[in-house]
Amino acid sequence: MNKPFSILEKHVAVFGAGRSGRAAAALAMREGAVVSIWDQGGLEKFQDIAQGVELRPNMSIADAKTFSADLIVISPGIDTYSPLVQAFAEKVPMIGETEFASNYYEGGIIGITGTNGKTTTTELVSLILKKAGLGGTPCGNYGAPLSEILLRPNVPKAIALELSSFQLETIDDLRPKVSIWLNFAPDHMDRYPTIQAYKEAKMQIFKNQTADDTVVMRLGEDLGELVPKVITFSTEKREADFFSDGVTIMQGGRVLLDLEAETSLRGLHNAENAMAAMAACMAYGIDPCLIPSAFEGYSPPPHRCELIRTLDGVEYLNDSKATNLHALQCALRSQNRPVVLIAGGKDKGLDYSPLLQVLSKQAISAVTFGQIARPLAELFNSAIPTIAVSNLHDAIESARSLAPRGSTILLSPGTSSFDQFTSYEQRGDTFRDLVHQLL
Repeated sequence: MNKPFSILEKHVAVFGAGRSGRAAAALAMREGAVVSIWDQGGLEKFQDIAQGVELRPNMSIADAKTFSADLIVISPGIDTYSPLVQAFAEKVPMIGETEFASNYYEGGIIGITGTNGKTTTTELVSLILKKAGLGGTPCGNYGAPLSEILLRPNVPKAIALELSSFQLETIDDLRPKVSIWLNFAPDHMDRYPTIQAYKEAKMQIFKNQTADDTVVMRLGEDLGELVPKVITFSTEKREADFFSDGVTIMQGGRVLLDLEAETSLRGLHNAENAMAAMAACMAYGIDPCLIPSAFEGYSPPPHRCELIRTLDGVEYLNDSKATNLHALQCALRSQNRPVVLIAGGKDKGLDYSPLLQVLSKQAISAVTFGQIARPLAELFNSAIPTIAVSNLHDAIESARSLAPRGSTILLSPGTSSFDQFTSYEQRGDTFRDLVHQLL
């Protein structure tokens, strides 16, 4: 355990009264700190807070003038670049909830990051660790906050820790024994000033790794010189340490797993996720013979190329989790039927022109909706016929009129949902409900 300093009788100010903030406050109380929890919302936001925590609702920049604390612990959903946070952090050190909790965890960490595929890979790592008797609880950006895991009676010996760029921004001492880098593509340009700033945040996962640790990465990713040992995977280049053609996973020409016969995982993107999980767990010291049984009965999480139904010979796929360009490209490339694409949502300032080549190869038409509908339709029309509509209901109706028997209607928005929905989950659930209502 590597505590930066004891927080006994220190004042720890937790920013954010959501699940991560509540867990961090409870952990800080357990460690003997004097704790306050701050949120821009009113008192109704402060539910299930540990007894003894000072509640500070309606947080504003004005509060920063008289603010005093020994440490700020910030929840991942709060923008560290915002003027509000910067005003408070001028005089007080600030770390994220995951970094804070990691100082009180003595087990092994397999850390997972990447623009896309993190959650599926985290679940697969968790299944393998669990099969090996190590607990393997999924946590971090997916599952429970790490602080919450540490408050449970039986803390796992190893964890599958999903790490978003938001959590990695504030890393000081966190050190995964094995880190997984799945991929990188522009995203969150509504939060980061530049693409390089976004990438640098994600690369914090390697910050404290040594030559005794391991990085598992997709072959061809530009990560510069890395200190840890490197293991590569690929669905394109057989010279990688792990290779898959989408059907089997091989290491050095030896078949380790038959995806079609032994799992419910389909598509090249899921082959990459499975390879990354397998390579990481093997690097951790787990017998690969345990892996096929660990994957038995597993299905990827909802909203990730989820088959909703087949109607009149047309498949309807829910890929609402595709909140950026790279995820949309992966979804298109993984299809083996003609595609009518439904895309659109919030304008995040992304450049969609790199999509045109794969769009012209994989799709026969497209329907765009939401805030970005019209500019996206203008761009897509240079590759395939595209219609712009206002909402998801109209998008489904239009896509249905364009989809011949034997095709796929693919909801893969390529951007976030916050123009019309509260989350990608709500967007995907709405799509599912609307598709089931079709006659």
